Amino acid sequence: MKLLTTKHPLLATCGLLFGAVAWGIIWYPYRLLDQAGVSGIAASAATYAVALLLGGLLFGRSWRKVLVHPATMLPLMLAAGWTNLAYVLAVIDGEVMRVLLLFYLSPLWTLLLARMLLDEPAGRRGLLVIALSLAGAFVMLWRPALGLPLPHNGAEWLGFSAGLSFALTNVLTRRATHLTLEAKSFAIWGGVVMLALLLLPFSRIVLPSPAQITASHWLLMLVLGVILMVTTLLVQYGVTHTRVTRASVIFLFELVVASISSYWLAGEVLSVHEWVGGAMIVAATLFAPSGD
Repeated sequence: MKLLTTKHPLLATCGLLFGAVAWGIIWYPYRLLDQAGVSGIAASAATYAVALLLGGLLFGRSWRKVLVHPATMLPLMLAAGWTNLAYVLAVIDGEVMRVLLLFYLSPLWTLLLARMLLDEPAGRRGLLVIALSLAGAFVMLWRPALGLPLPHNGAEWLGFSAGLSFALTNVLTRRATHLTLEAKSFAIWGGVVMLALLLLPFSRIVLPSPAQITASHWLLMLVLGVILMVTTLLVQYGVTHTRVTRASVIFLFELVVASISSYWLAGEVLSVHEWVGGAMIVAATLFAPSGD
């Protein structure tokens, strides 16, 4: 697609905004599917399979480029796949905003992983980001009755791990400068499908009963697959053609969408200390070194 190979600043910004809105609301249809008997793992496998199939049809033989660099692609598929799968599973069972704020600890992990894998020094600014992120997490998670300020349930641990995996995905992508936008997108779609199929036998609901799944559920999964395909392409394009600092600010719009949608659709509200801790995490994200 020629449109995605040339730089259009407005399209890049709109692509990032589209991604922020999509990921801020996508928890709801996945919850609906889970309530209908389609587990998060099964729903992820189905929706990302749709994205993978449509991407294959759209890009033709470009998918073969994935096979050219297996040593690069496999780690990227695992990291990107777990990022998206863990996020979906987390927002199905957990409080959306708490999960998202734990996910947004990713700048902290990016700094640490960049130091380990890319030999990039954190610097004073990076150390401040690390301190602010950890302090924000402490404030948000701390409840005297529960002891240590750690994620409180499986969903929050999944959100935490998704942020860590997202940071690893970013670092691996920065190393793989030879990969095209199409290859990165295939890594995400294929990674989710691969991990979901591996984990499906261990799911609490391996496969839903056909009687439980109506035409509207199939249509919802199809639409989700299309949205995920478009979102992946637009976000990859936006990240490629937008300064890191600007992209980070735009991505924070996801928190606005998620806070509104989780309140109106699920009645979820954060406490004062959770808002304070979340604000510290967001501030750390804004203050993170850009790498520009």
